[in-house]
Amino acid sequence: MTSLPRRVKSQSKALISEDDELSPFLNSSSESEEEEEEWEPKSKVAKRPQLTKKNVAKPKKPAAPRSAVARKKVKKVAIKEELDVSLPIAPAEDNRVQLLKHKEENVGTELKTLNQMPVVPKKMETNSFQGTNVKSSESDEKPSTSAPIAGNQVKHEKSEEDFAFDEPPFKKIKSTTSPEGKPVKNLGGNKVKEEFEMNWDIVQVLSERTNVEPWVCANLIRLFQEENTIPFIARYRKELINNLEADALREVQQTLEELRSVAKKTHTMIQKLKKEGKLSGCLFTALLNCRTFEELDHVSAPYKTGSKGTKAQRAKQLGLEPAALSLLQNPMELNLFSYIRPNVKGLANIQEVEAGVQHILADIFAKDKDTLDFIRKLCQQRYICIQSALAKVSSKNGNEKDIDKFQLYHEFSCNIKNIQHHQILAINRGENLKILTVKVNIPDGVKNEFCWWCVNERWRPKQFLKPELMRILRNSVEDAYKRLIYPLLCREFRSKLTSDAEKESVMMFGRNLRQLLLTSPVRGRTLMGVDPGYKHGCKLAIISPTSQILHTDIVYLHSGQGFREAEKIKRLLQQFNCSTVVIGNGTACRETEAYFADLIMKKYFAPLDVVYCIVSEAGASIYSVSPEASKEMPDLDPNLRSAVSIARRVQDPLAELVKIEPKHIGVGMYQHDVSQTLLKATLDSVVEECVSFVGVDINICSEILLRHIAGLNANRARNIIEWREKNGPFINREQLKEVKGLGPKTFQQCAGFIRFNQEYIKTFCSSKKTQIGSQALLTKAGAQATSEKQGKKKSKPTSSSSQQPNPLDQTCIHPESYNIAMRFLSFIGGNPNDIGKSDMQQKVNAVIQKEGLEETAKRLNTTVHTLQLIIDGLTQPEGFDIRTDFDKPDFKRSIVCFEDLSVGTVLTGKVENATPFGVFVDIGVGKAGLIPVRNITEAKLSKVKKRRSLGLGPGERVEVKVLNVDIPRLRITLDLIRVL
Repeated sequence: MTSLPRRVKSQSKALISEDDELSPFLNSSSESEEEEEEWEPKSKVAKRPQLTKKNVAKPKKPAAPRSAVARKKVKKVAIKEELDVSLPIAPAEDNRVQLLKHKEENVGTELKTLNQMPVVPKKMETNSFQGTNVKSSESDEKPSTSAPIAGNQVKHEKSEEDFAFDEPPFKKIKSTTSPEGKPVKNLGGNKVKEEFEMNWDIVQVLSERTNVEPWVCANLIRLFQEENTIPFIARYRKELINNLEADALREVQQTLEELRSVAKKTHTMIQKLKKEGKLSGCLFTALLNCRTFEELDHVSAPYKTGSKGTKAQRAKQLGLEPAALSLLQNPMELNLFSYIRPNVKGLANIQEVEAGVQHILADIFAKDKDTLDFIRKLCQQRYICIQSALAKVSSKNGNEKDIDKFQLYHEFSCNIKNIQHHQILAINRGENLKILTVKVNIPDGVKNEFCWWCVNERWRPKQFLKPELMRILRNSVEDAYKRLIYPLLCREFRSKLTSDAEKESVMMFGRNLRQLLLTSPVRGRTLMGVDPGYKHGCKLAIISPTSQILHTDIVYLHSGQGFREAEKIKRLLQQFNCSTVVIGNGTACRETEAYFADLIMKKYFAPLDVVYCIVSEAGASIYSVSPEASKEMPDLDPNLRSAVSIARRVQDPLAELVKIEPKHIGVGMYQHDVSQTLLKATLDSVVEECVSFVGVDINICSEILLRHIAGLNANRARNIIEWREKNGPFINREQLKEVKGLGPKTFQQCAGFIRFNQEYIKTFCSSKKTQIGSQALLTKAGAQATSEKQGKKKSKPTSSSSQQPNPLDQTCIHPESYNIAMRFLSFIGGNPNDIGKSDMQQKVNAVIQKEGLEETAKRLNTTVHTLQLIIDGLTQPEGFDIRTDFDKPDFKRSIVCFEDLSVGTVLTGKVENATPFGVFVDIGVGKAGLIPVRNITEAKLSKVKKRRSLGLGPGERVEVKVLNVDIPRLRITLDLIRVL
């Protein structure tokens, strides 16, 4: 008895039933007598037979009306889930949640007992009779444990559990505290209810992985659960997310989905193993401890169906497990010769018996949490490097061109802490192409220190060990490291590096895409779009300042007819008074650019002062044959559609580029090597963010643009367009509620991003008033004659409020804050009709300077963030566009050749693409130059422009100096002088 607690204390998790470490999770096995053991460790050996009887006898009394077997099963599962789930959640946080919820119910008496209570099990909510069974079994069987549990407390706990995890009150509190941005930092503590519970707190893990405060993570989980979109949260819930940017929100959302996927897969695996009868107590806990897919695969791999079983499993089947456990716990009584069976394969001689014992011990060591934690911590302190080399097979029969691409990685070695994301993706691509071989190198010092620690600390035998048994123990540790732990560490390192690199690549693609979408539009110009080509000619399209197609044509500039075609181009430019040419950067772009530059230099188009710019035509050809393009331009040849698209990309980049699938826009890095699901989700989210933040005029925007607004999709956008075609233009935001499929949640998400041109609406309303008198009776009769479905919707326009224009609808202010905005207007003595005028700006500035922003927010009972948004909405001029802060296309009149470049030449150019290793700049020589990332410093970047990150983005104009020109490899190295 005296040696037992000491043995339990230092024993492995894999040593199943008597392990003290597993007691909080109740993981010994599914048998109830072993659950009793964990609660009363001091008396477990003596009392085991009595407790078993007691356990069998008690359920029989209440179970008379039901099937005893079924009830017993339910009870067993419920207890396991309850205890495993509740452990990792801090009671202090729980108290905060409970206190917040019970304020409404005035349960004053329960607050004292709350601190003493065990944490309320989360899983019980899913099955009410399971919860009842657990409660009764706890009160019956566990009064003797060290935790003080009185009878009346158990009753209180039950009532709290019923209320605390009831969804409607929770949502009610959320909706009443946040719509108008009241200063609530933490809605109900950091404890969040999840569908699949694990032995770790999802808020804490999310916070660790994303470096975001736990209270922000808890709020974000709730906001995402309530189906709020990222643009809505980023703009209208700033006080709940500590003013995070959309990129950070996206990272939290993706990490949250990843953690939930791990939890879901874990519970699926648990159910599967339970069904097959393979689920032991320690395996149950090991599974619930998994935080990544790699850990889950490592723990569950031996139990997968179809697996022939590990060496350890085969040894266990031969009955060698007691010998392995005895070697650690009671080696004096161990006699390996007694296990020899000459006729049984695997037990034929002492060597085979020793090998079997060694395999079982290695398996125990490799699955022990403390052992794995030690080796991981050890690796963090040592120099671990990743190495790549040219594969022998590829060097013999590989493509020379492909092999040269990976020249940098033929003999490459780098510390995993310092390796760059693009290097990881390049190595992975080379490995997939069978050009490179890759390995993770862990120094021998790690192995030696790990083996010493295992033998002398973690797995030190409880008694004296004979030399031959000590040799088995040492061999087992080395075998566990070499065969099981080292490969696991390599997989973990590679997986982590690849995952981080993919995420960075996707985030970089998203940042570049945002910069491209938010390129400043070129308004009020007639443009000529040119899609260059050789044999099939250059396609021309002239579009009006309102994007209408005025003329399309084909000219053959590169087949000896250039002079004759120049006359046609001149005639078209003068006929439509067009002085801006937009050239696509595809095939024959350089020749077409040289052609136009030569004519401009000769002043051939006089009196017009013609300028040109080069624009990316990535995705234009894909769009030109898409169903959207056929619907939009049914009578045009697909080749001419691409010329129209090229011109519109300069006139309104956002409206045109949303028509193309984001990954075809081509501003990423290794985009085909990363997870396509993650890439699509991120890019779609960036498009939604850009379209929402810019806003759309509901009465003139296209269906394609509308479907990218937060909260809307293809069906809802189509319904809005149909409503507009049937009923005329929308007068105010309230009318959106009349559209089929737009419920309160959708309206909340999209309303703030939809704009109304007040001049257009006033004109429409004044013309409509003249007809209202004569048509009032007809409208009423028509409404009654419609079907019941539409009748319900048609009843709304009869109210005068929904027919009245609201000046606040032209701003970024959300309808939920209109009452605060009106109070603020009356406070400053402003008129809603003066929104965006200088008079309004003066009044706002005067009040804010006198009162201060925080004092004004307190007076209006709102937050500073909401008030700032209201001030922005009231003071921004009519037709304000956030894209005016971004760069316009770079218009040119002349051209520079590659051969003209020399070291030291200073040029201006436009950023084409940004990567983690540098920025590619189009300097007008047909080949982009690279500014290495080391040459981009904070001092050289513009202080005026609001920057999301240190790097430059596509579309920005820069002044650069040529550092190096490599003509054979067509490479130009640049230095950044300044951002223009």
